[in-house]
Amino acid sequence: MFKYSFSISILALLLLCDAAFAQKPDTLKIDTNLLKSYRIDPPKNALPVRSRPIIIRPEAIPVTELGYQVSYWRKSLTVGINVNQAAFSNNWSGGGISSIALGNNFDFKAEYNQQPLDYTTELLLIYGISKSKGLVSRKTNDRIFFDNKLSTQLSKHWYFFGSISFESQFAKGFNYSNDASGNPNIQTLISNFMSPGYITESLGFEYKPVKYVDIRLGTGTARQTFVLDTTIYHNISGNYGVTPRSKFHNDLAFQIVSTINKDIATNMNLQARYALFIPYNNFGWDRIDHRLDATLLAKVNRLINVALTGTMLYDVTTSKDIQFSQGLALGIVYKFP
Repeated sequence: MFKYSFSISILALLLLCDAAFAQKPDTLKIDTNLLKSYRIDPPKNALPVRSRPIIIRPEAIPVTELGYQVSYWRKSLTVGINVNQAAFSNNWSGGGISSIALGNNFDFKAEYNQQPLDYTTELLLIYGISKSKGLVSRKTNDRIFFDNKLSTQLSKHWYFFGSISFESQFAKGFNYSNDASGNPNIQTLISNFMSPGYITESLGFEYKPVKYVDIRLGTGTARQTFVLDTTIYHNISGNYGVTPRSKFHNDLAFQIVSTINKDIATNMNLQARYALFIPYNNFGWDRIDHRLDATLLAKVNRLINVALTGTMLYDVTTSKDIQFSQGLALGIVYKFP
């Protein structure tokens, strides 16, 4: 009897343990408020932390001397040689005269520019000669031109300037005619070095609208004309404005000089200079002098160039009509640098 009652007790205890372990975990409830009450916050930092603003400032770094030098000069030199030649046999049915022509030019330019001052100088030397069969050698071109200008800047495009220029030629110049027997080599001397020669001083204002255009307005201009070779008197109309038996003449005038130097296309450059001279002491529309010099230079390669030059001149002291000269040449032109 006792044995059966002990077995029943053991069985009841096992059933109770199985019921306890059989409960689902989600049936257990946790009191979160109770957990918060056990949270311990970390203590505050006892040492103060200072925040500084970020400051950026330049710092000089020592650099060794590099040896660089600043130059306010710009210089260029152009040297050119042109050769033109033609040859015909004695029995050439089309006719013609064998000839050869040689021309050369020397053009030096320099500019000093340190604001507000600007100084420019230009020396232009041109000489050409041709020789044809049966004729004496004749000049094709002859010019000496030396120009100096000092200016100070007044505004963005306007300057006040002072300039002095010199112009003449190298060798004697002749007019050619035929004598009664048909000889074509009769020479009449009409010009020489310093016959004529011009020295021009000018003060005024200069306008530079763009880099390649320069316009001078010489409100106070004086020009001295020299004819030192008196053997040319009466050989040319007007005697260059100098009174016969005199070697010097002075004019006060208003002068405009405009220049352009621009690359108008790839490997093509246009240079032109126009000068207008209005004398104060002998004013008249027929007394105003005009001179236009233009050069169109086309570059074939680094050395070979084709140059088209032209000059238009109106000066009543040499002729009452407009004078022209024109030339086309293929030659070697080199520019430094």
